[in-house]
Amino acid sequence: MSEKVLAVDKVVKVFEEGSQKVEVLKGVSLDVAAGEVITLEGPSGSGKTTLLSIMGLILTPTSGRVAISGNVVPLGDARKLRDVRRRDIGFVFQQYNLFPALTALENVQYALTVKGETKAAARKEAETVLRHVGLESRLHFLPRDLSGGQKQRVAIARALAGSPRVILADEPTANLDSVVGGQVLDLFRELAKRESRGLVVVTHDPKVRAIADRVITISDGQLAA
Repeated sequence: MSEKVLAVDKVVKVFEEGSQKVEVLKGVSLDVAAGEVITLEGPSGSGKTTLLSIMGLILTPTSGRVAISGNVVPLGDARKLRDVRRRDIGFVFQQYNLFPALTALENVQYALTVKGETKAAARKEAETVLRHVGLESRLHFLPRDLSGGQKQRVAIARALAGSPRVILADEPTANLDSVVGGQVLDLFRELAKRESRGLVVVTHDPKVRAIADRVITISDGQLAA
């Protein structure tokens, strides 16, 4: 049986809006295995982005547990939470979130220095991961000089930097045409399998199902049976 790289257990999330309390997640449990690709689907307001944010330790659940590689994350300790997030989780966003004044290489290198790598080590690893995503000829290009697909590849390289166990992606193909989007999805699956990363993709795009080992639907804050 594959190692569980991420697990959420009986997660509840309640948001307060004035005097109202809105229960967005209602006791959700989900495991992600090493090398597994999961798509998380559901209508707007279903709770999928909230769940992804809790899995990524960006939001703290009202109740429930999050574990990385079998170790329960101390959700009440902000410093440890930040350290676990930096070490074990990589994020890929719809809008790329690249620094416009930094080259592709510098964007990935910066992410590694934030994680504590020395400048020299960060540069070497950044070059390696950018080559893995097919951008060896674009290392010194600024984001404005890259296509949408190339920007997303930089974002994927940044997420892979530091060898996190889990990659979380929020609508990663939304700004890409179908051909480039398909190439990015194939790259996601290849990297997840080759490097035994757990990959969770939130999406509205039915084409993303083609790379999934499991398709999970969330509705009204609960996973569909």
